[in-house]
Amino acid sequence: MNRIKIGITAGDVNGVGYEIILKAFEDAGMLELCTPVLYGSPKVAAYHRKAMELTTNFSIVDSAETAQPERLNLVNCNDDEVKVEFGTVSEEAGKAAFQALERAVEEYRKGFIDAIVTAPVCKSAIRSDKFQFPGHTEYFEHELGEGAKALMILMNKFMRVALVTVHEPIDRVASLLGKDMIKERISTLDNSLKRDFCIEIPRIAVLALNPHAGENGLLGREENEIIQPAVKEMSEEGVKCFGPFSADGFFGSGDYSHFDAVLVMYHDQGLIPLKLLSMDEGVNYTAGLPLVRTSPDHGTAFDIAGKGVASPESFRQAVYSAIDIVRCRRNEEAIHRNPLRKLYFDRRDDSDKLKLDASDEA
Repeated sequence: MNRIKIGITAGDVNGVGYEIILKAFEDAGMLELCTPVLYGSPKVAAYHRKAMELTTNFSIVDSAETAQPERLNLVNCNDDEVKVEFGTVSEEAGKAAFQALERAVEEYRKGFIDAIVTAPVCKSAIRSDKFQFPGHTEYFEHELGEGAKALMILMNKFMRVALVTVHEPIDRVASLLGKDMIKERISTLDNSLKRDFCIEIPRIAVLALNPHAGENGLLGREENEIIQPAVKEMSEEGVKCFGPFSADGFFGSGDYSHFDAVLVMYHDQGLIPLKLLSMDEGVNYTAGLPLVRTSPDHGTAFDIAGKGVASPESFRQAVYSAIDIVRCRRNEEAIHRNPLRKLYFDRRDDSDKLKLDASDEA
């Protein structure tokens, strides 16, 4: 059986990355769904396993090309000794995290893995001359985007939330918004829902920026001048998008349950309700790119690192999501690879017999 190969980057060695990965793959059932390939350090993995008293076994391999099914495979990315100091921000840990990312990207380019799941990194630790990005999303867009623009989607079993602006200070959000930008996000989201989630006709809700959706201009102009025109133009192009909706009433009334995804204007507008509904099961998905990349919807959790209490559920859901999205994409590619032949009636006689072999010009 040709199982999907999931590349997993270990994240910050001083956080909970190794812990949640090892905990997730203690369950033998996970190994039946995919072939996992962990990019990191065997010594660090063994250190975390011992510290957490875990029983997960792993096999060291040279690359994902030689990864074996039904086991956790580990590719050594760190030649140097990596010191583990739980809960500490360190340049050494950031370097190790970046080396794992680099190797995963290299092996994805070679076709050795089908998707990437990233464990959390510390943004200040990983920052260097080679990594000058706000986060994973921007890094993968630069390295593997092939000119496409990434869209961050956060999701759980209740909703999918896509962000127009991502890691931006709140006082900059309004100035960054534009009609074309919002139209681009709606289009990317619509295409992702169709291609990555197998939703034939997606319904997208677009949220307002200001309280009460701007109150017809009294509380802000962005709704009337930017968001509403963008929604209208995309609707005219055939996209099933609606809004702008006032965020508080939209989430408070449960209206999100009537849509396949919600496009929000800034980070906390969508992530606070999503995490309130399901903190431990959220998944971060980077849509819009050739690469399938997911991650758990939490950070390094330095405050609990090394204590053995981190939940692997969000990471487990990230693996499930990556597998599902790869399958959806493969199904769509198969459908378009072998389309049904064009059917039409021959109008040269009085019969209504269906013709399958005449040329299109007949």
